[in-house]
Amino acid sequence: MVYGNTRTITQLVCFAFLLAAWQPTPATAERPNVVIILADDMGYSDIGCYGGEIETPNLDALADHGLRFTQFYNTARCCPTRAALMTGLHQHQTGIGHMTETPQGPRKDDRPAYQGYLNRHCVTMAEVLQPAGYHTYMAGKWHLGYHGKEKWPRQRGFEHFYGSIAGVTSYFKPQGGRGVMLENEKLDPPLDPDYYTTDVFTDYALRFIEEQDDDAPFFLYLAYTAPHWPLHARQEDIQKYVGKYRDIGWDRLRQQRLRKQKQLGIVDQATTLPPRDKGVRAWSKLTDQQKEQLDYRMAVYAAMVDRMDQNIGRLVASLKDQEKLDNTLLVFLSDNGGCAEPYKDLGGGRFSDINDPDQSGAISYGQGWANASNTPFQKFKVFSHEGGISTPLVIHWPAGLKTTPGTITSHPSQLIDLMPTILEVTGADYPERFADHPIHPLEGNSLARLLNGEACQPAPWMYWEHSGHKAVRHGDFKALLPRREKAWQLYHLANDRQETINLASTEPARLAKMAAKWQTWADRVGVTQQAKPTPTTNSAK
Repeated sequence: MVYGNTRTITQLVCFAFLLAAWQPTPATAERPNVVIILADDMGYSDIGCYGGEIETPNLDALADHGLRFTQFYNTARCCPTRAALMTGLHQHQTGIGHMTETPQGPRKDDRPAYQGYLNRHCVTMAEVLQPAGYHTYMAGKWHLGYHGKEKWPRQRGFEHFYGSIAGVTSYFKPQGGRGVMLENEKLDPPLDPDYYTTDVFTDYALRFIEEQDDDAPFFLYLAYTAPHWPLHARQEDIQKYVGKYRDIGWDRLRQQRLRKQKQLGIVDQATTLPPRDKGVRAWSKLTDQQKEQLDYRMAVYAAMVDRMDQNIGRLVASLKDQEKLDNTLLVFLSDNGGCAEPYKDLGGGRFSDINDPDQSGAISYGQGWANASNTPFQKFKVFSHEGGISTPLVIHWPAGLKTTPGTITSHPSQLIDLMPTILEVTGADYPERFADHPIHPLEGNSLARLLNGEACQPAPWMYWEHSGHKAVRHGDFKALLPRREKAWQLYHLANDRQETINLASTEPARLAKMAAKWQTWADRVGVTQQAKPTPTTNSAK
């Protein structure tokens, strides 16, 4: 084996039945450890168990012995996803309705939903699990508040922290306002020429667990920056992929990934590809030099995913050696769809800046490869199309998962479902007040019955808003209003998750109801007029 506010009546009934139905077996009577691994800007089809050609044997093994979700949703961007993931609330309720603070200064926005850091009307998973007797560890990207230590991980429930407060960094030499921290102390730029953030984040995650001196359960949040730009990877990993994409290009790569997705059962056999994104040229129209450089950009991106998988293998192997793997609930997902920034098919940044340790800006693989990363969907990170909000979700828990190993579920779920799920399986209590502040009620639904091999009705309504992009899902229907467009669109996802057949003109009453429901939700959680788009520069993330 390779491992290296108020809810609807339906939801309340489902949750109440769930509480009664979940009966831990002797193996799960001991509270599980919880590990959440978050990839950064990784597309839906990038890893092997979701159709990709990139070598991810460790994630594939977790999927083969665990549970995969094909309709799990994030919020379409880094920091809003982290806010929803950590709190079980919609990101606007936490204060991160658009983006978080950058090293350049606090956000100048007096709207509470857009202040740019976690407010005190939410609690993090760490703040809930720590009083329940869990050790709480974090390594990697925080991205939930920068200016003021009270906004940092150690002050939001984490016992130990190593990583980046700001978000994106150089992988080889984190420095300046985008350097790394240990606990609450800023570290000097690393001098070790072998330093690489993905490896070192894992080093500290292992250290925190291995140095624990009691048998209490632990919660680890391992938030990689990979494969987010800048394009930085180790040479031995890059060489595995150089030349692999030169002849196939992004058009054939999309076709290849779709075929594999059908073979795996990730999509149904009738699924077809939507047209190539309008901002991307046909691969055959590019010059030889452009193809050579784009091949290398994609090779570096693939190497970043590959190295992340290698490190996940290290973590799993360590848990196995410590006899902790069986009763560890491990969750893997990505924060948004593949990233097209800065929306050029040839990629972002100068080619010569790839792998430069002193660069941490938008040196990226480009819009064409991002289109392929999100196979079989349209659009990218930031957008509320399926390509922006769909993520792989792999759950592995040998002692507690009662589904057949390798099961694939199409149960529609979302980030805000993870907090109630973890609360249920750990027995932790969600507070009405915390640190003398009232706390918003949870918004999501526990997935514990699914883990127990049983069925449960999905949330009847799901909502999205980021940077002016709006969406709402009700059953198999999804209404979508992209930024700067005036008319809502309507799609039937059971037949058209590619969002190519707009049913707005044939279902006007349904669409009007869904748009009205979205507005009611938006008013409740604090969505207001569109925040200014954040430029894709060093200050963006």
